[in-house]
Amino acid sequence: MNKLDVTQSRTLWERWQYNAEVHPDKEAIVHWIGGEEPIRWTYKNLVDTAKKFSVVIRKTGIKPGEVCAIIIKHNPMFYPLYLGVLRTGALPAVLAYPNPRIHPDKFRQGIEGMSQRSGLDWILSEPDIEPIVRPSLQKEGSTIKQVLFPLQADLDKEFDVEIDKQIETDSQNVKSTDPALLQHSSGTTGLQKPVVLSHKAILEHVKNCATSLNLTDEDKIVSWLPLYHDMGLIAAYHLPLAYGITTVQIDPFEWVLAPVLMLEAISKEKGTLGWLPNFAYNIFAEKIDDEELEEYSLETVRCLTNCSEPVRNESHKKFIAKFEKYGLNPNAIGASFAMAETTFAVTQTTPLTKIKTVTVDRASLAAGKVELAKEDSVKRVCVSSGKLIDGCDIRIVDDNKNDLPAGSVGEIAVKSVSMFDGYRNYPEKTAQVLIDGWYYTGDYGFCYEDEYFVIGRKKDIIIVAGKNIYPEDIEDVVGKVEDVIPGRVVAFGEDDLELGTEQVAVVAETKADNDADKNKLRLDIMRAGMAIDMNIHKVYLVPSRWLIKSSAGKPSRSANKERILKRDDPQVWSR
Repeated sequence: MNKLDVTQSRTLWERWQYNAEVHPDKEAIVHWIGGEEPIRWTYKNLVDTAKKFSVVIRKTGIKPGEVCAIIIKHNPMFYPLYLGVLRTGALPAVLAYPNPRIHPDKFRQGIEGMSQRSGLDWILSEPDIEPIVRPSLQKEGSTIKQVLFPLQADLDKEFDVEIDKQIETDSQNVKSTDPALLQHSSGTTGLQKPVVLSHKAILEHVKNCATSLNLTDEDKIVSWLPLYHDMGLIAAYHLPLAYGITTVQIDPFEWVLAPVLMLEAISKEKGTLGWLPNFAYNIFAEKIDDEELEEYSLETVRCLTNCSEPVRNESHKKFIAKFEKYGLNPNAIGASFAMAETTFAVTQTTPLTKIKTVTVDRASLAAGKVELAKEDSVKRVCVSSGKLIDGCDIRIVDDNKNDLPAGSVGEIAVKSVSMFDGYRNYPEKTAQVLIDGWYYTGDYGFCYEDEYFVIGRKKDIIIVAGKNIYPEDIEDVVGKVEDVIPGRVVAFGEDDLELGTEQVAVVAETKADNDADKNKLRLDIMRAGMAIDMNIHKVYLVPSRWLIKSSAGKPSRSANKERILKRDDPQVWSR
């Protein structure tokens, strides 16, 4: 079996078994914990332990095709448990473990919403979750059968050879097109869009992703990304496990407290690949002191892929300026356009090749045309998300879903060999976005010299007197204003009934705490808008950590707009 052509395996489990047989002692997963010795899973140990978990799971009565929501902290036993669920033919679905800032009622409501929409059958978790979710089980119409605690099982004592043989026999009858797992597309209100992916879709995607990244046996992925998000689950978990390389997994909560952990892991484990949301580049550049980096080297890194829409040039420049002296190759910064609905990536830049940028006229861009900026233009630097990977196609379309001519800005529609079949139990939403095999992403972008540039979300466009304004442009410039907390800004359109159009509104987090400082900051924000020919009509100032974030960790424009316009929060300051 050619290692690159993982599609010769029929299922994910078959592929994992193959890896365990071919290189049993190779490290599959390095479980990283700050200040402690990492826990290292070899492929053989991982697969053998997964078999034991699968027997425990089958004994509890979980049937093939049922959805198992896995809600577990950063735990070394998560990995074989996940593999074991999948081996039985049940569908693993990783959900976020509640952090201390989430009220138990809010978390429970999210679980109930997902159970009704996704059809969750079982919750596999830890005992401290039970009091929170127990009321959901007792509600009329709940799909959840039980909360189970598989990590408490005595795997050796509960192992039954006959059940193991039956599971293995059952696994031989699984088709490549059968469902393998359920993941949720990003969201801020209960992860509302459940995506079921087949074994074939994931293996096809791994093959094409590996090709675009020039993946080799020597690569090693380092990630702090949560596994409930497609970037973490597919790119940093399924891809290395299927390809037979090592992935280093860091607790997302630990990374938030100590971002240097990822750089420590890269240096000590000689990591080569990683994926990051755009805001992470800023955090790395701004929140880590040089004293913390003295012993570390990033010289092994060949691609850190920015997987945000849009990718921000300023973030890349800050990151390179900070870490080039620690061995980072400036050309190791890459980008990708990806989404759960296509398993993951649609485009990818070439590793160790300078990422392409194009400086365009902002006014022309707002009018739907891509024109290079002149000397007197108000400029926007757009960053490429790369070229199409194998098995994918893209169209740029207008509001009627008709193809636009070259040099036009429009909605990005994608088609992929690893495409989802639709949102689970969500036919009305599926019908809106999946038409004749094309997925209409809701992202705006353009193609330039065979590379694709994503510049904003269709639903977030602000229309002022017929002019399209991309909120990213406003957020970028406001985020640089002194006393605004960087990266903690959202812009949206607020209806002006008197004028009959939208006006630009901004919500910005700040530590300013008196009216004089806030008045000054408001004027500075409005001046920053004027500098790029934008009239900011309303400024809302809020305290640190006020903004609601999506599951991908980005402040949500729609959720924050809804919250701010309720006008019932005494912490909000506006004039």
